[in-house]
Amino acid sequence: MGLVLGLKAGIAAEKDIVDTAAGAGQFQTLAAAIDAAGLTETLKGAGPFTVFAPTDDAFTKLPAGTVENLLKPENREKLISVLTYHVVPGKVMAADVVKLNEAKTVNGKMVTIKASGDGVMINDANVTATDIDASNGVIHVLDEVILPPEG
Repeated sequence: MGLVLGLKAGIAAEKDIVDTAAGAGQFQTLAAAIDAAGLTETLKGAGPFTVFAPTDDAFTKLPAGTVENLLKPENREKLISVLTYHVVPGKVMAADVVKLNEAKTVNGKMVTIKASGDGVMINDANVTATDIDASNGVIHVLDEVILPPEG
């Protein structure tokens, strides 16, 4: 029985972070943004990465026109900054995330982490699902897009 469970877990983690997110169906905007930013190959790389992935619904909470503006070629650097603010180096599972107060993102800026009886927050976003395993890391789902501090 343990072997069957091990195989099942192994099968679930055969896809990298990009393919896992794309296959989930709720990260189409994120996938398009990763592609527009030219980060697809990076996030398909060895990693490991921890991605705090905003859902499509999270992107709709941004002010009107924000996503469209970020996807314009002239705003590529800003888009990269926003996306890399959602990525932490290493594979940090939920059990470890809750022990942290902050984490340094690939962008270089810090995110705050608050764990309580109500759940976990990354900055002002709620973590709605955790530990979605991928071959090169892990995805935790956010209900909002987090924006890096200016400056």
